[in-house]
Amino acid sequence: MAQINNKNNIVVVFDFDKTIIDVDSDNWVIDELGFTDLFNQLLPTMPWNTVMDCMMKELHDQGKTIEEIKQALRTIPIHPRVVPAIKAAHALGCELRIVSDANMFFIETMVEHLGISELFSEINSNPGFVDEHDTLRISPYHDFTNSSHGCTHGTCPPNMCKGLVIERIQESLAKEGKKKMVYLGDGAGDYCPSLKLKAEDFVMPRKNFPVWDLISQNPMLVKASIREWTDGESLEKILMGTIEEIILEEEKEKKMLSTSAENTCKIQTISVGINVHHEPIMPRALRVSQSG
Repeated sequence: MAQINNKNNIVVVFDFDKTIIDVDSDNWVIDELGFTDLFNQLLPTMPWNTVMDCMMKELHDQGKTIEEIKQALRTIPIHPRVVPAIKAAHALGCELRIVSDANMFFIETMVEHLGISELFSEINSNPGFVDEHDTLRISPYHDFTNSSHGCTHGTCPPNMCKGLVIERIQESLAKEGKKKMVYLGDGAGDYCPSLKLKAEDFVMPRKNFPVWDLISQNPMLVKASIREWTDGESLEKILMGTIEEIILEEEKEKKMLSTSAENTCKIQTISVGINVHHEPIMPRALRVSQSG
């Protein structure tokens, strides 16, 4: 993971599917390896996360290797301005994180392929690992087979509430001092975390995607400033503009505090000067001769 560049107080949180990459990584791998029909048959019978675990076992049983899965991931399309935007945000001193309902194996494979793995301080996603049989296994982020994550929003899938993840991040950031968050996403699962953001934060929903539709129904429920984007080019433009705006605002606040402190010092100095007490200079008494 990255060595954090703490030049500013901004944390940028990215969704992965249809935000960093242009497609859904689960669908892409299944389609590329020719298992779309089986996936569609299983999907109505169990949660998405469980279907993906079953599909990975099926891929292994049908002779598909881990390297073939990786190769399918490396062919995923990504807008040419997304990686430069991520690199620019990091260069400006932002801390970068990923919160995604994909899985760790897919995300780590892709960010390594794109040469940006070292730019992220943390990746939060469903566990994905290769077991002793060389099978990729996908587990839920929240183990819903034992207990529910407890979120009341119907937009969160049973395996992951991103709102709870954001709350945990907010708690850790509060210990480090005041920080502003910029959250980018596209799906219905990105709605809950958008509601957790504070007034000084920014949410960047992808326009005409599920999270945008949900926010548009009642924008007043979202405390954060809303900055929509449409594709990689606008993502770069809006993200860079938002980061620069926050940095300029912080510099302005620092300057005002510095000026205020200087003025306070001047006032105290003047007050001290006025309050210095001098003994009045009395005329010396003249000795008067007494004549006799």
